Amino acid sequence: MSATGARPARPASAGENGSAFDDAAVLTIRGAALHRPQGRGRDDRELWSGLDLDVAPGEFIAVLGPSGSGKTTLLRSILGLQPLSAGSIRIESRPVQRGDRRIGYIPQQRPFAAHTSMRARDVVALGVQGPRFGPPIARRGDRERVDAVLRDVGAAHFADRRVGDLSGGEQQRLRVGQALVDRPSLLLCDEPLSNLDLANQQGVTDIIDRQRREHGAAVLFVTHDINPILGRVDRILYIAGGRFMLGTPDEVLQTRVLTDLYGAPVFVLRAGDRLVVVGIPDAEPHHAHDHDDDPRSAA
Repeated sequence: MSATGARPARPASAGENGSAFDDAAVLTIRGAALHRPQGRGRDDRELWSGLDLDVAPGEFIAVLGPSGSGKTTLLRSILGLQPLSAGSIRIESRPVQRGDRRIGYIPQQRPFAAHTSMRARDVVALGVQGPRFGPPIARRGDRERVDAVLRDVGAAHFADRRVGDLSGGEQQRLRVGQALVDRPSLLLCDEPLSNLDLANQQGVTDIIDRQRREHGAAVLFVTHDINPILGRVDRILYIAGGRFMLGTPDEVLQTRVLTDLYGAPVFVLRAGDRLVVVGIPDAEPHHAHDHDDDPRSAA
């Protein structure tokens, strides 16, 4: 499927590939396919295939779909942690590789242990020092960069507090800061608003949106709820049942389109400034939730 607008949903096996790479894109995916092992004696399950995608600098793309559809697995592949079954991924025209410092990764909010003694600024500093070998040695300018990011994410006033003493929203601001401090050209966001209250959802979304507007970082944002980010999104990649749809929110979030994608009646309703989707079939019960596969936990 081309990344230049919505098309009728179709089986993933019908995807097109082999087209030229876009040198101006931050992220370029061509002919990508992913399979999930099903265990001894069973064929692998195809999550999707034939995915073509170009993400421009400063573009904000939301990735939607039910549990088990392959949203987080897509992020793992971009991070170099999960090989594709077919196709290729490039970051700024170069093949994707594990530990690529051009990519910032923001996970969903998980609390630090209460006894964690690391300071808030140390969490952000890991975004600069973490990829280096050997003991952490601060380079000239590292502290200034960390201090600047702490201000940008609204964490300067608790920079020297223990992270175990901070609220969930404050901790999540630090994770965003850690992802931003190395000035990535691509931000991968894996349910970063989950478990946050509305105020902190808004705060974290504002930080991510400002990074792409002011610094041109492209954003790939996996979420189960489009409403907190709907006003920021340029395009949506919706994955369901081995099929996908790519287009603007108005093109994708329609009753007709989602009904076609799921192969069952699905209704998109508007309630004030919110979208409500009714009738989505349950994910297959024997498939784990995508987020059980945390990219950070891969060996």
